Amino acid sequence: MEALRTRLSGIYEEGKESLPEQACFFETDVEVCLIDGSCKSSIERFWNGSSRIYILQKAQHNEESDQMEESKSDEAVYASELLPKEDSGPVALPFRRAKQLISFYTMSQNPNMTHLKTGELVVLPPLWIRCDGSDPEHTYWLGAEPLKAGNKITGISLYTVMCNGPTAAKSCSAKLEELKLEHKMRHHTSVVTTKGFARYELIRAAAVEDTMVESESNISVDITWDPVDKILEVPPLTAAAVLNISLESGDPRSPVYHQYRELQFLLALAEGLKMGVTEWPEPLESESAVELVQEFLTGLKKELNGYCISGNTNETEVYAISCQKIKSDTAAVNGSIKSIFSEREDLDFAEQLWCKMRSVSSYQELIKCFTLIIKSLEHGEIQPWIHQGSSSLLSKLIQQSYYGKMEVVSLSGITPIQMLLEIGLDKMKKDYVSFFIDRELATLTYLDYFISTSVDIQEQVRRVQKLHHMLEIMVTCTVLLQFKHENLFPLTQICMKYYKENPLNEKRAFQLPVRPALVKKYYQNDHPELWKVDISSGHGQKEVRTTWQVSTDPPVEHMASNNTGLFSDSTVNGGTEEKMYFITVAKCSQVPFT
Repeated sequence: MEALRTRLSGIYEEGKESLPEQACFFETDVEVCLIDGSCKSSIERFWNGSSRIYILQKAQHNEESDQMEESKSDEAVYASELLPKEDSGPVALPFRRAKQLISFYTMSQNPNMTHLKTGELVVLPPLWIRCDGSDPEHTYWLGAEPLKAGNKITGISLYTVMCNGPTAAKSCSAKLEELKLEHKMRHHTSVVTTKGFARYELIRAAAVEDTMVESESNISVDITWDPVDKILEVPPLTAAAVLNISLESGDPRSPVYHQYRELQFLLALAEGLKMGVTEWPEPLESESAVELVQEFLTGLKKELNGYCISGNTNETEVYAISCQKIKSDTAAVNGSIKSIFSEREDLDFAEQLWCKMRSVSSYQELIKCFTLIIKSLEHGEIQPWIHQGSSSLLSKLIQQSYYGKMEVVSLSGITPIQMLLEIGLDKMKKDYVSFFIDRELATLTYLDYFISTSVDIQEQVRRVQKLHHMLEIMVTCTVLLQFKHENLFPLTQICMKYYKENPLNEKRAFQLPVRPALVKKYYQNDHPELWKVDISSGHGQKEVRTTWQVSTDPPVEHMASNNTGLFSDSTVNGGTEEKMYFITVAKCSQVPFT
């Protein structure tokens, strides 16, 4: 007991300035981690504290070193290489060892155990131990948290988290009144409160048929309410709901997939400019870029010579993006979907060139395209118009051509790549700005950060990537969830605020508070991914909780590694897929020291 107290105290003192980057060890079998309360952990499902905590788990280094010592012969080395690698995730301690450590910790915090201590009592952070579930009740967490009155320890809260499963949804039969009665008897109370929590998965992207594309995109809704009337009830419309929106770009089924591919071409140019070598992606068009540019220039020459009846350069061969019409299995979409992101109708000469040249598939092809363009400008065969404010090298050459005096540009090295990158960057910025402004989701002032030219060109490209990710989010919520402006506007502000302060992160889950009625039709007939009820009594440090929970995923990380055979059974019975759940019960008890 004293050895554990000393070790934990030392780790706590060292962690006052900064948390240890690596785990520490106790004896030969226990790994000790001191983590901040802000760190995400599965413990937060069962404990509402926010302080620093110890997490104890099985040490793995000793087994690895022992295996290295034993593998002396070539045969042994070869055999070890054939064995599957051990999971790098956390590993639990045997239940009996965890029980022993919890007892040591509890005694070390009891001020009445003076005969076992040396020195002044140090109030340690709460301690949680990963267990292997080897006991009859299948315990996977044991926890302990000192209770204090000022600087004096008055008792300790002990936590137990038990789990069974997976089991069929129909087997998740528990009665709320029985859970409440058990809580009352254990804590000698007559008054309890109940609070519910449910998470429903509204949309999860899966691998697309006939492709190798996989996505972690997901939209779910977290709902909280009180009181709870029965186990697994559908949350009432008076509940509080928050959408969790996590979307990765690049789904071929997205109505803005064409814009995604256009962005990929832009990124390839930016990488080529930085590294000096460009890996050309698959062309967006079937015709070669040289042919497209030649046809475009020929049309402009005819206009200039009076062969074009309209004579309006604003209407010269405007390229139109045809977004895919998608069909969704969700109730949000019926039939085909109209194109949400259409090509602007005010494309200038440089932007229309980008639409032709984004099919460039080699450096030589790029040189040929720019050679055709510059010759046409030098000979006065075309007099194209461009938007004011463009600062690209090609725009400067066009402006100079109006006066018949063009500077000589050497189409060698990275210059052609930079020229194409600049016009693509200008064009795509205007595309995204047009989308957000036309739908009144943002003002030009608010978008200034994303389109600023005061930063280097690589940073400008990164900010355009952020704009595209926000576009994907808005389009998905519009198409699949049928969001209106009243929901899209606050979501846009949340995304823009985040991206003004943080780098691109497509795994980020953006959260948007909504009314349950907005999304109820997507979950009311579905099984939840997670459903739980908290039964509590008391207040402040005297508050105790009993939690009953079902979830489709293991409630703790180390459960999967300790039960590898648990997930091998099919969830399909008689050809019908059945929802499988883990049933978890978390209990708390308080032991007074005075």
